[in-house]
Amino acid sequence: MIGSGFGGLGSAIRLATRGYDVTMLEARDQLGGRAYVYRQDGFTFDAGPTVITAPFLIDELFEGAGRKTADYVNIVPIDPFYKIEFHDGTSFDYNADEAATIEKIRQIAPDDVDGYQRMIRAAKAIFAKGFVELSAKPFLKFMDMMKIAPDLIKLESHLTVYQFASRYVKNDRLRRVFSFHPLLVGGNPFSTTSIYALIHHLEREWGVHYAMGGTGAVVNGLGKLYGELGGKTQLNTAVKRILVEGGKVKGVETENGEKISADIVVSNADVATTYSKMLEPKDRRRWTDRKLAGMKYSMSLFVIYFGTKKKYEDLAHHTILLCERYKELLADIFDRKKLPEDFSMYLHRPSATDPSMAPDGCDCFYVLIPVPNQLSGIDWNTEAKPFRDRAMNWLDANYMPGLNENLATERYFTPLDFETTLRSHAGAAFSFEPIFTQSAWFRPHNESEDVQNLYFAGAGTHPGAGMPGVLCSAKIVEDLVCQRLPLR
Repeated sequence: MIGSGFGGLGSAIRLATRGYDVTMLEARDQLGGRAYVYRQDGFTFDAGPTVITAPFLIDELFEGAGRKTADYVNIVPIDPFYKIEFHDGTSFDYNADEAATIEKIRQIAPDDVDGYQRMIRAAKAIFAKGFVELSAKPFLKFMDMMKIAPDLIKLESHLTVYQFASRYVKNDRLRRVFSFHPLLVGGNPFSTTSIYALIHHLEREWGVHYAMGGTGAVVNGLGKLYGELGGKTQLNTAVKRILVEGGKVKGVETENGEKISADIVVSNADVATTYSKMLEPKDRRRWTDRKLAGMKYSMSLFVIYFGTKKKYEDLAHHTILLCERYKELLADIFDRKKLPEDFSMYLHRPSATDPSMAPDGCDCFYVLIPVPNQLSGIDWNTEAKPFRDRAMNWLDANYMPGLNENLATERYFTPLDFETTLRSHAGAAFSFEPIFTQSAWFRPHNESEDVQNLYFAGAGTHPGAGMPGVLCSAKIVEDLVCQRLPLR
């Protein structure tokens, strides 16, 4: 197992539960992959995913091994899911309470109430097909795609998420409220397939959750379970290359020269990096360097982790801060790959729910800002500090008065860090962009088309990024491995 993100942990636990002998190789000094944890000056910072949806997928890992999630980690619901702040000072609390949501819509745009109700019904239909039926099924053959083509046409999956929302609501602010979700999985709402509108119903069905102690507490719980199942782990062990003989996996070679034999290799590393850096060109007929260069990659992120000496009680657990520009800002980031002067950002305040994340009387935050990936040519060695200063000054002036003078601790993570520390191709924070022509069969398959017995779990393969997506990819890997190489 290469990598220990949620896709890797999920795959490792599922295969260990089935009786396979699993060794997990993690390049960093702790489990979790992008769900890394920084501890600094008494503050705890989740480096990666902070929004937990479809928690039943976590429950399945424990239940499959005869355990209970609650014995390993405490996962609690969040309400509201998100507080969305607009540039004009108005806001929108977003949660699963349909009556409350309708009342908020009525206050903003009464004529959109009926459209919202129709939109939710349409999102439920997309959810039933896209998530319930297809998210844990592999798309290995073109016919797999053709079989569902009539359903995709019926559900109008050629529309973008923004077009989907705009079909039902006319108010500009509401269109933003009901179309921002793709940004949480690396997509531009103006180009991401409307299949991702299923997130509306997914959140309504199971809610938005938080793990007490942070997302790292989920990693710790899963790591403990994996160890109890007999799984082995090697930290600080980066994989240099995947060993292949006669088109079939034979094991891996680590950066320190150790060769480890294996009948199966599951890569939870970045898919493009796995193909371009860990496999020889002679072993890649489909996923050549030219093919990978022609793919579209998600935006990157500039993430600032910081703690304050005072509490900001009026800030919610999850806040989406939207600037005046929307489509043009996203065009700068995704298409023009230009570093914008204005900001839209996601502000995470875990200490709103969990005071243990910060010292007494303090608050813990991270702010996540979408920025162009490394194909932009931006030199983050020189741009990082000025960009950080603009972002923090903007927060100080608009949402967090006195921020700069109340900082207790801080660190930041740039697209260059995504490219180097996380070995993410082009510094993309979510691997391939989730457009229609890079989804399902068009996405790199969970079973390699080039190398026998090589499998993929994580954001870059089907069904895509986000915690539900990568945990579903682990289910697919389990099924494929058990079919292809069953234990005697």
